[in-house]
Amino acid sequence: MKILVTGGAGFIASHVVDAYIKEGYDVVVVDNLSSGNKSNLNSKAKFYNADITDVKAMDDIFKKEKPTIINHHAAQIKVQASIRDPMNDAEINIKGSLNLLELCRKYQIKYFIYASSGGAGYGEPEKIPCPESHPIRPLSPYGITKHTVEHFLFYYHKTYGINYIVLKYANVYGPRQDPDGEAGVISIFAGACLKGKQPKIFGDGKNTRDYVFVEDVAKANVLAAKKLLSDEIFAGEYNIGTGKETDVNYLAKKIKDLTGSKIRPAYAEAVNEVHHIALDIKLAKKELGWQPLVDIDIGLKKTVDYFKYTMK
Repeated sequence: MKILVTGGAGFIASHVVDAYIKEGYDVVVVDNLSSGNKSNLNSKAKFYNADITDVKAMDDIFKKEKPTIINHHAAQIKVQASIRDPMNDAEINIKGSLNLLELCRKYQIKYFIYASSGGAGYGEPEKIPCPESHPIRPLSPYGITKHTVEHFLFYYHKTYGINYIVLKYANVYGPRQDPDGEAGVISIFAGACLKGKQPKIFGDGKNTRDYVFVEDVAKANVLAAKKLLSDEIFAGEYNIGTGKETDVNYLAKKIKDLTGSKIRPAYAEAVNEVHHIALDIKLAKKELGWQPLVDIDIGLKKTVDYFKYTMK
């Protein structure tokens, strides 16, 4: 069984690759290394340095590798970057995804797992925790493009028989996340504190998110693959989170304590950000048999310990 993972040198997908290999799958990774890192790559995975928007390169890889499942994580993931340049966001997230779906149609690949966004897709929720049936009201181009691909998946399922699962992530955190990036408040805070720099909080710090540990997310991808392979015809979407809200001020205090930092955070204006959200995960528990195992305090310690080691 061969799985092609796009973005497999990145933070989340590299953990997914590790989990698939541990399960005994043959894994092919496609990543252009624009945000991924070769150090994240599992040595047992076959690696192609390629861009999902490159039609010729991707066609050659599909033709050569003939994967059974596509696991699609490659994306432009920065909300503020999508606001600054929505055209680039759409080029990668929509056009790149369509390229993969067209290749699935061409080479008759019937299984597709798509990493989407829960928080950015739903927008400001009417109820918390937010179920999969919630209206889609994204507040950023990133949320729009990630959700748009879900409509294309439905079309390709109905028209060409491509079975799919959408995993709608909450805020994923953990080892390998970029501490110098624009997305991922926990890794950015940890990196700043360990470097003796002042962490920045956008808004008043009372805004809440649903933070899910990356190893739990990787397990959801394993279960999604097993679900697709066990059903002849299937299409579904699942929230992957914890169902719990955590505010940014709490994160800042915990990370300060774990790192020993004495520097008080700075506060800045938030733009196009959801104020409060958590995801309802009952459907993933019922149909995938998935639930998160790592609570926020344990996950924060694991994450900070990782950065303490890698930033020595």
